[in-house]
Amino acid sequence: MTKTINPILKQVLELGPTLAFFLIYLRIKDDTYTFAGTDYSGFIVAALVFVPILLVAMAILWVLTDKLSRMQVFTAFMVIFFGGLTAYFNDERFFKMKTTIVYGAMAGLLGIGLLRGQSYLQFVMEEFLPMQRAGWMIFTKRLAFIFVVLAIANEIIWRTQSTETWVKLETFAFPAVLFLFLWVQIIGLQKYLIEDPQQSKD
Repeated sequence: MTKTINPILKQVLELGPTLAFFLIYLRIKDDTYTFAGTDYSGFIVAALVFVPILLVAMAILWVLTDKLSRMQVFTAFMVIFFGGLTAYFNDERFFKMKTTIVYGAMAGLLGIGLLRGQSYLQFVMEEFLPMQRAGWMIFTKRLAFIFVVLAIANEIIWRTQSTETWVKLETFAFPAVLFLFLWVQIIGLQKYLIEDPQQSKD
């Protein structure tokens, strides 16, 4: 059974690591660090420090709630994997591509479900947002679309803009766009919401 947790603490644990990465990057972005005879930029060092911060935050969240979502586990895996590639090849592009792949993977998973006539989103959110199947299908199509848009936007931004611009957009703009999108969708899909959760399976 999932334990309850203070919502503010939950937000701190979920969003804190990204904010910490941003602050660390701002502090050391112009510095160069040498390890084992290899020079690493401040961005790469910040990205590597971000990995254990994220894992510690997730571990605390898991201890407090007895649960981690598949998305959280997937994101952690991607951060570790691409953080490792970033360090091994001493190339910041790997860490930047992580965002594209995460958004792209989410769009792909939702798209597979839609092709099968299913809403995978409903499977993971139905408990918190009881809604008719038609509403879930609409919501899923739109969310898959915004994930594609964000994935494409990330590719364009990291390839054409400075690292500092990418970090700022990654930290604040992308989450803000996704939050605003979800808020607008929930408001717009009010007519599909139901009071009896059992009806959402009809």
